[in-house]
Amino acid sequence: MNMPTAHGLQPRTSRSIPMIRFLFFCFVLLAGPIAAQELNLPDTARQVSNRTSALDSYDLPIGVFADGTVPSRTIEGQIERLTWRLQAGSSTTLQILAPLRDQLQAQGFEIIFECEARGCGGFDFRFGTEVVPTPDMYVAIHDYRFLSATRGDEVLSLLVSRNPPDGYLQMIRVTPAGAQPAPPLVIEETADSSAGLLSDLGRDGHVILDDLHFRTGEVALGEGPFASLTLLADYLADNPGTRLALVGHTDDTGDLQANIAVSTKRAEAVRARLIETYGVAADRIEAQGVGYLAPITSNATPAGRDINRRVEAVLLVN
Repeated sequence: MNMPTAHGLQPRTSRSIPMIRFLFFCFVLLAGPIAAQELNLPDTARQVSNRTSALDSYDLPIGVFADGTVPSRTIEGQIERLTWRLQAGSSTTLQILAPLRDQLQAQGFEIIFECEARGCGGFDFRFGTEVVPTPDMYVAIHDYRFLSATRGDEVLSLLVSRNPPDGYLQMIRVTPAGAQPAPPLVIEETADSSAGLLSDLGRDGHVILDDLHFRTGEVALGEGPFASLTLLADYLADNPGTRLALVGHTDDTGDLQANIAVSTKRAEAVRARLIETYGVAADRIEAQGVGYLAPITSNATPAGRDINRRVEAVLLVN
């Protein structure tokens, strides 16, 4: 029962929230054989995967989940499946998606379908359409947006989600063989910095520490460093009237009591690291484990089980 590995959390360096300006050189627009995908990103964002099939098919979603299925159109051609991870901070999925949508329309694409998590069909839409597996792509069941677009014989879909402070972008693009490369579409956008973890903790009262890493089947925390722990230590130092509960979670594989034991030991390992490495007072952090009793998505798929394996920080106000 391994924990998902994540990157991109940046320690807070000041009380202000710097704005990170970045360029997406993302969509190589059609005319003939497909040019390589280009993406220029700042240090806080990176392209995670690029999987290209010379000839394959893709079921392009064209409607919301209904009557047990996601309406789709099967498209054949060369398929690119690309994912990015970016430092979204407190930016919403719409703030991430909107400039991409605007650029597509400016380049002559027609948006034929667009939806937001609940309107898409939530869990059913998410698992009824193609998504690059974790950890290359992450989709929060209640916080994602999707669109499908066409231009001539070219089609593409965009899927955007968040797991604060990180944002995730997936593009699946299908082009016919034999086209000539066109200039890349330049997308420019502004996003908030990693302070999103702390703002979400203050707003929601809990946050997932998604940069933590445990080896498969083990309860010892990896060596790190883990930027999320630096952020939590700084937060506790700046807010003497608060405490934290660290809560471990697992997927539903195995016996409940065994899972509670594992999740508790992992939460205790995080607590120990905060005390021993970051100097947090022991009476300001507690650790508990709940096993598989509080999933955030279905355990029916490997991706869902991976998401459910986590440690969360819960804010306790004295």
